[in-house]
Amino acid sequence: MARSSSGFVAGLTAAAVAAVCFLAYQASANVPADLSAKPRATATATPSTPTSPSGGPKRPARDPLAVPADSGTGERVVYGLADRRVWLVSGDGRATRTFTVMPSTVSPPPGAYAVTSRSGTVRGSDGVQIEHVVRFATTQDVAIGFSAAVDGSMPEPDPTRKTGGVRMKRADGNALWSFAVIGTKVVVVS
Repeated sequence: MARSSSGFVAGLTAAAVAAVCFLAYQASANVPADLSAKPRATATATPSTPTSPSGGPKRPARDPLAVPADSGTGERVVYGLADRRVWLVSGDGRATRTFTVMPSTVSPPPGAYAVTSRSGTVRGSDGVQIEHVVRFATTQDVAIGFSAAVDGSMPEPDPTRKTGGVRMKRADGNALWSFAVIGTKVVVVS
């Protein structure tokens, strides 16, 4: 009896080892190419600074939905020029909503502003009927503000015209309208 139970245990052990080996093989076969090509770090390896294609230091990847670190503190609207994105940020620094926008042909320089005026519905400088206009800056004698086209469109602005409307989808315009009352801080980052 002892002999057959030790054979049984040996068989189970062999089956378990085979299952682990099979699973390890499956895992290694399904590693994405960009991960499998990376060299493994060792205790004696020295860290290096990754470089960009231009040879300079590479910026660490950033979550595009995360509130930009250089956008100040407190409740605010953050407008990222390069990201073409707006964040509505609560007093505790968390984004309550973020969305993409279509920039105008005239953009405000990075800095802190405040909402100065609002209009329910008007005709934009491009001739489009717009709603929920929230103005916060003037640059090159052009009023800069957020708005949504009543028809829901977000076309590229005509580059030959000086316009200040930062366009967004209607649902995003509704959210911004509710959030950004007169005096609300607007921070523009590059």
